[in-house]
Parts: sequence; structure tokens; C-alpha cells
Amino acid sequence: MPPSPSGTRRRGVLFDVDGTLIDSSYLHTVSWWGAFRQFGYDIPMASIHYLVGMGGDRLVDTLLPVDRDRSADADIMDSHGALYGAHWPSLRAFDGSKDLLAQCHAGGLAVALASSAREKDLQVMKGILDADAFIDAATSSKDAEESKPAPDILAAALEAIDVEPADAVFVGDAVWDMKAAAALGIPAVGVTCGGISADVLREAGAVDVYEGPADLLRNLAGSAIGKLLNRGS
Repeated sequence: MPPSPSGTRRRGVLFDVDGTLIDSSYLHTVSWWGAFRQFGYDIPMASIHYLVGMGGDRLVDTLLPVDRDRSADADIMDSHGALYGAHWPSLRAFDGSKDLLAQCHAGGLAVALASSAREKDLQVMKGILDADAFIDAATSSKDAEESKPAPDILAAALEAIDVEPADAVFVGDAVWDMKAAAALGIPAVGVTCGGISADVLREAGAVDVYEGPADLLRNLAGSAIGKLLNRGS
């Protein structure tokens, strides 16, 4: 790998978007709940919420009966996408999201959005973040063969910013984010703003857990991201 201008290896931070930078986890939950009901499945919202962040194909396969008519799976996922799209006007960035991205960028880290959202959802969320000046790359579902907890989307984001796993940190809000990072040996920082508790995130492999982007930003120096920044100083 070519050295960075400072003579050190290029370092980077990857961010999940849904539930991490954008307050969308519960809107996804409601949208999946509605999609399932359209096809005759009554799935408790709590069961759905825990799996948000997992790839849609895996979420459907986990929650629905094994002996179902699988030919409807794609239609269920399309229904979820349509219902979620109706919530676009309600989406907002968590406090501190843009400033966190800016601070990482200012510290010399390459910044990538490691999202497995649909491309059109990702573009909407990027517009809400209003932080393109601080983002070096962004992925969507089309960039991964397998969805989380498989690490494909993180690998694609690393490739996009030309960073090795040993020189990166990943920030996410779901168990599946932690597991995807662990598969590549990337330290994972958890945030509870997506609705998953700190204990559950730590058990899944998070090295640090914060309430959300603003809390992480306030404590950046002592976080895994801070340690990565210090490596270049």
C-alpha cells in the first residue's frame, strides 16, 4: 500500500449509517412490520427491531417460517422498501453526526459510509447528513455479495478508501455491525442510539460503546478512533 503524504499508512474510519448517523432504526422496524402483515405474517416489532441492521434477505429468512413460499421473499423486501421510502421526510441525522465526520476527516482519517442500504435510500441519507465534504467513499447494497453480518460491505468500503483492516475502526449500532467488523479484525465502536443496549453491543464485540455520535465526539480522544488518530501524530 502506498504511504500517505505524512509517511504513515493510510488510516480510515467506517460508519454504518442507519441507526448510527441517521435516526432510522425504528422506521425500518415499522416498515418491515407493515410489509410482513401485507403478506399475512404477524411478526412482533421487538423481534424485527433486534434484527434491523442485518441484510434484508437474512432478516426475512430469520423471521419467517422455514416452510413458507419463498417466492414471495423478494416482494416482501420490495414492500419494506416502499413503506420505508414513505418515511424519508421524517428522517433526521443524530446530533453530532456531521461534526463527528468532520472531526475524523480533519484528523487525517479517510471516512467511508459502510452502508448496506439501497442506493436510493443512501442518497437520501447523505443529503440529510449534508457532510459530503468529509466523506471519501460510500457503499450501498449493490457493493456486497453477502449482507451483514457477513463482512462484504466493510471490505468494499475499505477497498474504496484504500485502507487495510488493521488501520481502520468501524462505528455501528447493531449486533450485526459488530460481527461484521470482527470477521475482518476491525475494532468496532458501538452506539446505542439505534436502540440496542450497551451490554448487548459489548457482548457482540464492541470495544467502546457510546450513546450516539455526539457522545462519541465528546469522548473521541479516548475512543478507538482517538487511538487511530494518535498513530499518525
